[in-house]
Amino acid sequence: MAITRPHDTYATPTDTDVAVVGNGPVGAALSVLLAQHGWRVTVVERRPRPYVLPRATSFDGETARLLAATGIGAELGRITEPATGYQWRTAAGDTLLDIAFSAQGRYGWPDANTMHQPALEELLAARAASLPGITVLRGHRVVDIHDQGQRVTLTAESADGTPRTLSARWVVGCDGANSFVREHLGVPMTDLGFSYEWLLCDVALREPREFTPTNVQICDPARPTTLVGSGPGHRRWEFMRLPGESSAELNKEEAAWRLLKPFGVTPDTATLLRSTTYIFRATWADEWRAGRVLLAGDAAHLMPPFAGQGMCSGIRDAVNLAWKLDLTLRGLADDCVLDTYAEERRQHVKDSILSSVQLGRMICVTDPTAAEERDATVLAGRRGRTRPGTPEPAKPLSAGLLGPSPSGAAGAVVPQGRVRAPGGTGLFDEVVGRGFVLLTTDDPRPALGEDRWSFLSALGTHVVRLAPPGATDQGVTDVDGFYRAYLAEHDATAVLVRPDHHVFGTANGPEATAVLVDGLRDRLGAAAPAAQLRRAG
Repeated sequence: MAITRPHDTYATPTDTDVAVVGNGPVGAALSVLLAQHGWRVTVVERRPRPYVLPRATSFDGETARLLAATGIGAELGRITEPATGYQWRTAAGDTLLDIAFSAQGRYGWPDANTMHQPALEELLAARAASLPGITVLRGHRVVDIHDQGQRVTLTAESADGTPRTLSARWVVGCDGANSFVREHLGVPMTDLGFSYEWLLCDVALREPREFTPTNVQICDPARPTTLVGSGPGHRRWEFMRLPGESSAELNKEEAAWRLLKPFGVTPDTATLLRSTTYIFRATWADEWRAGRVLLAGDAAHLMPPFAGQGMCSGIRDAVNLAWKLDLTLRGLADDCVLDTYAEERRQHVKDSILSSVQLGRMICVTDPTAAEERDATVLAGRRGRTRPGTPEPAKPLSAGLLGPSPSGAAGAVVPQGRVRAPGGTGLFDEVVGRGFVLLTTDDPRPALGEDRWSFLSALGTHVVRLAPPGATDQGVTDVDGFYRAYLAEHDATAVLVRPDHHVFGTANGPEATAVLVDGLRDRLGAAAPAAQLRRAG
């Protein structure tokens, strides 16, 4: 259900509420999420047409859940294929690492989803085109940004050099690794200095082939190699450039076919969509906000590909930022809440980058002796292990906008189970809805009182009381006992969940639930009457 644009509480009018620089998956997702709340969004994109070549090849189950919030969930299955697993192998074929992926993961989506990125961008573009609040200015390059305190003016030039000035409440730079917004702000970067050059080969297979598991890392010092799925009919191979090897020679098409041939990939079996070298980096912006200008996605961080978290991290940025910008624009939160965006996401991304670097240091080994020592150490640790492992849960937040006395669940991403309501049975997000959620086994109304209830209503909170076991005609039924088990695990009767599915906190009993709600109001730093929020039917 869309939310209409509220009364303009700002004294200075602007051309748009939020200007997003860059229309890749991160910028597109952010613009859609904001427009779904009724805000005017203008996207400024330097490319005159969509980029047709793939970059990212997969996203995890948590990210699939976040992408579904943009309204494209029903279409994701058409452009993706679930990955069956991720395996590391030695040059001799011994298994160093083995992770099995589930087609129904803890967040309600496959643990790993392979995709052809242009197809994902087409879905997001179609969704954006269906929303009246979004304007996309293609073929415009941002050349200046001026923060005037209450608004930001942004100057862009078209391909023929014609300037265009735009004013906005907020500007978000989602303009990639070579971000103009970041450079203009003069934001310093922390660079871990970990980088290698790899040849990337994207192919479209002429005939269906089964690859088991879907994703494989060959830890061969003679040539570290990566094989991954990239959506229906597509696949990617990546080959590390060896010491002393020429980048120019590796970039030739014949080099790609030579390296692909041992895998049964030839001009007769596949079409080479792209063959190019790239250098990955491990770096993040030291500041993600400067006044009314913020950074997200590759403009804020870059990481090695080995954990598959590059685009996933960018989508998390977009979702985290979207709900906080929405509340700030509505006057339901002080703009200092946007400082928690940087606090939460920067630490989260640093952890992901450090994990990716750790994996990369194991993979990018070209010395045979060092590789032999690595293999012996890892295989000794795996001795007796015959079954594959499972993916780790999504990383929890370690700081930021969390409850006043964080519980063990605070900061974690709440899993998703099936529920039944009068409208039908399905995953919680689809049946109940998205946004703030207060899930409880008690009746919270007496303890919350009118004031707290109005506050939750102003936020658009879904207050869900789980129906007693066996109930068939009241409230929301926990079909598989999933949520009752979750609450019991955390010794709680209630959990308060943020719009990005991170747990704000848990409580045991109605009085503690009231304290939890007060904690959220205090952390937001502003309260507004429920009448400020109007829902469209």
